Amino acid sequence: MLIYKLFRPAEWVALQAQGTTSGAPIDVADGYVHFSTADQAFETAEKYFSGVADLELLAVDTAPLGDALRWEPSRGGALFPHLYRPLALDDITWHCTLPLENGAHRFPDLA
Repeated sequence: MLIYKLFRPAEWVALQAQGTTSGAPIDVADGYVHFSTADQAFETAEKYFSGVADLELLAVDTAPLGDALRWEPSRGGALFPHLYRPLALDDITWHCTLPLENGAHRFPDLA
């Protein structure tokens, strides 16, 4: 199963340069890296990244994450994946930049 992380351009550049990251400022503050499922990613983009150009969508396979990945209630009680270790560049299965079209991010097919 794939889960998804959204990064602003500077966060993506930092991960590429350093090889690992504790995440965005909210991830660092919360003590884990926030992820979304395919069904949750669009709402996460709208809620937290509205209008952010060049937003990077990272896809990560859950299997190799082991016990460091926990599913915990968040928005509306839905379970969200949270990673309790740094995210490594090697964890990323694929990534793409989400173009803005009429103020909304255009996602690839995540099905």
